[in-house]
Amino acid sequence: MNAERFQTITGRYHELRVAVLGDYCLDRYLEIDPARTETSIETGLPVYNVMNVRPQPGGAGTIVNNLSALGIGTIYPIGFAGFDGEGFELCHALERVPGVQLKYFTRTAQRRTFTYCKPLVVASGQPPVELNRLDSKNWTPTPGLVEGLLIRHLEEAANWVDAIIVLDQVDVPETGVVTRKLLAKLKGLVEKKAAIPILADSRRGLRGYPPVIFKMNAAELSALTGASQDLTLPDIKEVAGALARQNGRSVFVSLAAGGIVGATALGEVQHTVALPLRGEIDVVGAGDAVSANLTSAIAASATLHESLVLANAAASVVIHKLGTTGTASVAEIADVLRWNSQWEQPASPEI
Repeated sequence: MNAERFQTITGRYHELRVAVLGDYCLDRYLEIDPARTETSIETGLPVYNVMNVRPQPGGAGTIVNNLSALGIGTIYPIGFAGFDGEGFELCHALERVPGVQLKYFTRTAQRRTFTYCKPLVVASGQPPVELNRLDSKNWTPTPGLVEGLLIRHLEEAANWVDAIIVLDQVDVPETGVVTRKLLAKLKGLVEKKAAIPILADSRRGLRGYPPVIFKMNAAELSALTGASQDLTLPDIKEVAGALARQNGRSVFVSLAAGGIVGATALGEVQHTVALPLRGEIDVVGAGDAVSANLTSAIAASATLHESLVLANAAASVVIHKLGTTGTASVAEIADVLRWNSQWEQPASPEI
C-alpha cells in the first residue's frame, strides 16, 4: 500500500452506510484515586473513592465507535437495551457518536442492559490498573417480541446499507441478539444480497452461521474446522484458505502478536505481521477495531492485502491506548503506517 491508495480507500469511508448487528453493552469505567482510599467504619474493609465515571458503548458499540472514528458516513446499530439506568446511559452514549442513527435500536422492558462495570485504579504517573469487573447480563432466552423486532430491523437496514457487521458477545446461547431465528434470516439475506459484505465474529465460535465473511482467532478456527489445536502459521493459512473456498466468502484469522491471516474465496491467502510495540499495551477492543477496519476497507474496494494492512495498523493504535476500549482514526492509522514504513510493505507469498 502507498499513500495514494490509502487516501483513495479511506476517502470513500464518508460515503458508506454500515449496519452493526449484535450485543450492545455499556462499558462503565469507574476511575478510582488510590490516594483517597478509606476504611469503612461499619465493615473494616477498604473503601475506594470513585473520582470519575466514564460511560461508553461497549460490545457491538465498540465496533460502532471504531466505524465512527474512521469517518463512516452513516452507522446503524441493530440491538437492544433495557429500560434501566444503564440503558439510558448506553443510548445517550450512542447518540453522541458521530454518524450514528438509532432508528433500528430497540429499548425494551423485557431485557436488562448488558453492562461491563470496570473499576480502574488511576494513580498519577502510572498506567491504570483494572480491578475485578462487575457484569450485568441476561440469563434467559431473548423474548420472541424482541427477536421479531431485531429481525425486522435487519431486513429493513439491509435494503440500503453497504456492509453489515455481526457481533455475538454473549456467553449463553439464545440470550442475546444473535439467535437461531436471526441467523436463519441472515442466511436468507446472504442469498438475496450476495454483493453486500457481511462480516461475523462470535465469542462462542461461528458454527451454525451462514456463509458470511468469517473473522475469528486460531483456536476458533481449529474448533470450527476440526483441525489441530497446535496449528502452525502454514497450517492456519491452509485451513483458512480451504474454509474460504468452501464458504465462498473471505476468512480472517487474528493471531494477536502474530498478525492477521486473510483468505479469499478465489484462493488468495496472505499474512501480515503485527506492528512492533511502542510501550505498554491494553488489548481490550483490538479485535473489534480489526472487524471495523476490515469491513470498511472491503466495502471501499480495498484488496485483501490492503485490508489486512489497515486492520493491523488499527489494532496497533488501539492496544497502545490504556484504561479504555480504544478506537483508531484514519489519521492515527496513517501515522502508524508512516512510523513503521508500511506504505510499501510487500505481501507475503500466496500458498
